[in-house]
Amino acid sequence: MSKIILENMEFHAFHGCMEHEKQLGNTFLVTLNMKLDTKKAGLSDNLEDTLNYQLVYDVVKAEMAIPSNLIEHVAQRIINAVMSKFNQIEMIKLKLSKLAPPLGGKVEAVSIKLEKKR
Repeated sequence: MSKIILENMEFHAFHGCMEHEKQLGNTFLVTLNMKLDTKKAGLSDNLEDTLNYQLVYDVVKAEMAIPSNLIEHVAQRIINAVMSKFNQIEMIKLKLSKLAPPLGGKVEAVSIKLEKKR
């Protein structure tokens, strides 16, 4: 088994409960850690034999573009969409971070981590 990791994909998105978050948005980072079999691709050197992570990125980008109140909701949507579209993924771990959340003090990020297996 192998892992393909898309690390710290950065998006400007409009997730949050406060009105200014919905209007101005914020910066978010998404990391996906996906477990799958890459033996065939390792031998063939053909993109068709592995996970096309450009397509994975496109799914994450589409989900990040849908405004939500909660990062928990966004994270669940992303993990469900990726697992639904890419059957070769056996396990996925997701970390979604909202940078500089408006909490009334200096906080680097607030994050949620999810994991899903087939």
